[in-house]
Amino acid sequence: MPKIFEYLGILIFFYSNEHEPIHVHGKHDGFQSKAEFYIVDGKIVEIKIRHIKGLRPLTGNKLKDFEDFLEVYSEQIVQKWIDYFVYHKDVEFEKINTRIK
Repeated sequence: MPKIFEYLGILIFFYSNEHEPIHVHGKHDGFQSKAEFYIVDGKIVEIKIRHIKGLRPLTGNKLKDFEDFLEVYSEQIVQKWIDYFVYHKDVEFEKINTRIK
């Protein structure tokens, strides 16, 4: 399970056997949601937050923090996905404790 970011206590990661569409999981205190990235002609055109069956989704401020993070770091997330799954490179973990908005 490559952990790629931690933002204000939210762990952002993907599983090592993931599938498309490109997506990441956000987990905090037993709650978890995933964000799917839709890409057209090499550009992210939409990010959808999805619930994961059987898990409690992020809510309230933590959901908003996750959404804000995705808005700013979406390009880096997609690049880490490509590096890991396409190029089989290790990806660096980054911890961010400063609110971005």
